[in-house]
Amino acid sequence: MRLSRIIMALAVGMAVVAVPTAAGAAQPQPAPTITDTPQPPPYPPAVASLTVSRSTIFLGESVVLSGSGFAPNETVDIVVSVNPLAAPAPGLARRGDGSTVALRPVAFQANAPLSFTVQTNAAGEFSTTYTPDVTGRLIFTATGRESGRTATTELRVLPKRQPLPVTGSSLDTPMKVGGGLVGAGAVLLLTTLVWRRRRFGSGAAH
Repeated sequence: MRLSRIIMALAVGMAVVAVPTAAGAAQPQPAPTITDTPQPPPYPPAVASLTVSRSTIFLGESVVLSGSGFAPNETVDIVVSVNPLAAPAPGLARRGDGSTVALRPVAFQANAPLSFTVQTNAAGEFSTTYTPDVTGRLIFTATGRESGRTATTELRVLPKRQPLPVTGSSLDTPMKVGGGLVGAGAVLLLTTLVWRRRRFGSGAAH
């Protein structure tokens, strides 16, 4: 009898001890604290830009090519590609007699390079003058040798028109005016000679 009571008491005691342990295990555990500082996302690389001072010019004119966003004191390679423009209808000019003549483009030679290099300053910028010697749509592509950054821009070069040529029909009016003046001068000269002869001739008769 005593043995059974002792066993029962031990069982009750073990049950009492196990209840707080199970209750503690059932409680939610706190989240671990993060001590590392989160790193910001990487920034995108700088974007280079390339611009021209005028988007459309006539053959023989110059533009200023400017770039920015490249590495400081960097060598930049510039390549120029040329795409021909659609051939426009020839312009017409009116002559002195009322007829018309087509204007032709004037040839121009400046030996402009299709590839060259420039040097950026401490701010990664550059500026250079370019004079095209061909007509068409010019595409400039600039690439930095160290940074690998690249940028493009476009320029339209239109043909320069030839001035109206001087033809025989254009000289009709000036020649007519000049001929009339010469004729009037001749008449005045003959009139003067006749008047002098009559005057001096009548004096000699008296």
